[in-house]
Amino acid sequence: MTGVSAVTKVLVRYFASARAAAGIDQESLELPTGATVADALGAVRARHPEGIPRILDAASFLVDGIAVRDPSRPLPDEAELDVLPPFAGG
Repeated sequence: MTGVSAVTKVLVRYFASARAAAGIDQESLELPTGATVADALGAVRARHPEGIPRILDAASFLVDGIAVRDPSRPLPDEAELDVLPPFAGG
């Protein structure tokens, strides 16, 4: 199977309080081919069990700049997954 990847690579980018909870701006994940947004979020929860789960419960997500409302959406290889916590302001 030359040229066929057995993993989906995802760059997770954290913003605002998600960045503070994760302690980093971004990180790379390698997930099984066919992984979904929910799979990526599960990996993030496992990596950052202290503060991130609470943030993820209220956050919005973008995949390659497009809002995601269905966590069962498959992730393309080399996707960017943005974690956007609720923002206060006026």
